[in-house]
Amino acid sequence: MRLILIGAGRAGGALALAAAGSGHEIAGVVSRDGNGRFGPPVALDERMPEADVALICVRDDQVEEIVDSLVGHVGAVSVVAHVSGFLPTTVLNPLQADDVSVGGFHPLQTLPDPDIGAESLRGASVGIGGEGLAKDTLTHLGLSLGMSPFTLTDDVRPMYHAACAAAANYVVTALATATDLYSAAGIDPKVAEELVQQVVRNVFHSGARQSLTGPIARGDTETVVGHLVAAHEVSESVGRQFRLMAEATAILAGRSDEVRDWK
Repeated sequence: MRLILIGAGRAGGALALAAAGSGHEIAGVVSRDGNGRFGPPVALDERMPEADVALICVRDDQVEEIVDSLVGHVGAVSVVAHVSGFLPTTVLNPLQADDVSVGGFHPLQTLPDPDIGAESLRGASVGIGGEGLAKDTLTHLGLSLGMSPFTLTDDVRPMYHAACAAAANYVVTALATATDLYSAAGIDPKVAEELVQQVVRNVFHSGARQSLTGPIARGDTETVVGHLVAAHEVSESVGRQFRLMAEATAILAGRSDEVRDWK
């Protein structure tokens, strides 16, 4: 397929590299700096080149502005989709006046930079939504990149995207706090790598509640209090983060009423 990427940051760059590596043609790339690394530069205020799909890969709060700029300029493009997991596909409806089919293409993967992101897309899931032509075309695109498409409707997008944020970002926060504690103890945080990987496997095999172990799950209050004291000794911010996560864990364990005993 011929693709246009609107936005050449981490997501747009990763998708451009992955698509080119899978045999697709990058027909144009819209970027703020006009850099041609990912494909031929195209200006947002000029008519888009002929393409099967244009992917809008910008921040959520910039999508409506991009759509307004595209109206009247995308007549040679069959499908326009955004890569947001949160916004409904209906934000693209103004483009239907140009006889464009609109949809959503949300890669369920962390994309820290274009190169790492392009490699990690293969094997990842991708949420597909939108109209008939858009949905079919985007599903084909996902499969061609080695991804696993699933249907993502507009009505569940906020809940779905909150789940994605929890699965990705909150895990990073927990590991960052653990890293601070290991480092303060003079221990290389990498000693926990196998532990973390096994915990993740357990969660996806048996479920989160069944995989929860440790002093909070056991109701071992004295140990929990000792942990809180140790975390606060590292720094006030580490202490606050540790306590917040401990309280969330107590809710998961059904022991939230015991938090008052953590003096």
